[in-house]
Amino acid sequence: MNLALIIIIVIAVVLAIVGGITEGLQFLLWVAIIIGVIALIAFLLRVLRRNT
Repeated sequence: MNLALIIIIVIAVVLAIVGGITEGLQFLLWVAIIIGVIALIAFLLRVLRRNT
């Protein structure tokens, strides 16, 4: 599970960089933001469930 979150975060960062560089592919920036938010929510849920 930890490895999957790291891979998702890396993909989100790469998509954010590519989306920021190329103006014609701005949808990649939105995809990166959505993937990043999903990864953050999954990480927070995992941390909260571990503490309870």
